Amino acid sequence: MKVLVTGSAGKLGRAVMDRLKTAGLTPIGADLLPGDTTDIILDVKNKSEVNIACMGVDAIIHTAAVHGKHYDLQYPREEFIDTNIHGTLNLLNAAVQHGVKKFLYISTTSIYGNAMVDNNKAVWVNEELREQPRDIYDITKQAAEQLCKDFFYKEHLQTSVYRVGRFLPESPNLEANHRLYRGLDERDGAEALYLALQHEFNSFEIFNIASTSPFKPVELQQLKHDPKEVILTSYPQAADIYRENNWVFPESIDRVYVIDKARRILGYTPKYTFDYLLGNN
Repeated sequence: MKVLVTGSAGKLGRAVMDRLKTAGLTPIGADLLPGDTTDIILDVKNKSEVNIACMGVDAIIHTAAVHGKHYDLQYPREEFIDTNIHGTLNLLNAAVQHGVKKFLYISTTSIYGNAMVDNNKAVWVNEELREQPRDIYDITKQAAEQLCKDFFYKEHLQTSVYRVGRFLPESPNLEANHRLYRGLDERDGAEALYLALQHEFNSFEIFNIASTSPFKPVELQQLKHDPKEVILTSYPQAADIYRENNWVFPESIDRVYVIDKARRILGYTPKYTFDYLLGNN
């Protein structure tokens, strides 16, 4: 299988390239930045470049985007719209034109936006939670998701969406804390996408892709106001590990990303979890 991977120079894109190569597939890395995982320089806003890049490929994994960090850097709205919406549309149109069979779109858990705000308890974030975009980044990702849905039903392109959790560079302490409820190791993200390539969908599907979490809905209120006790119930060994590393437990946990759907349909089982970071792998 020949797979075009956009955003191949990014953190997730690189992990996807590595995973597909390990599986014996033929990934083609496409990015604006040169590098050892970039096979072609591609601007997804350029229709002719996109058309050429999509020739002869069996699947597309679209990770390239203007991200939330660019919103903080005061990028104009046009940049988000041109790349995240028009760029995705260019790829979708080219996929149909060239007979590409699968299109995996990488979205973001950020799209849930204001729905993840609750002063009384942590929010149980599964795919049933209605997205409430907060900014132009969220808005454009939501629009691109809907484009994928439109192409699934009207063009019969096997599109699917993967709302990935946080995998930004962080201190070991913050990384461990986030891996409990909202984080993701990019290698787990790549594994989920590899599994999705093997799946044939009968309907348009959206998946949360994050690390696993030990928490339960009945614990949401306590997680919001006193998470340490809940954490130590599941991981009593964490007390010594945090103390030895001078780490601090989160004072409040505001959300829990739920991956049950990806487990059930894709067989997704994240490896690089909080357990892994504690040395329990």
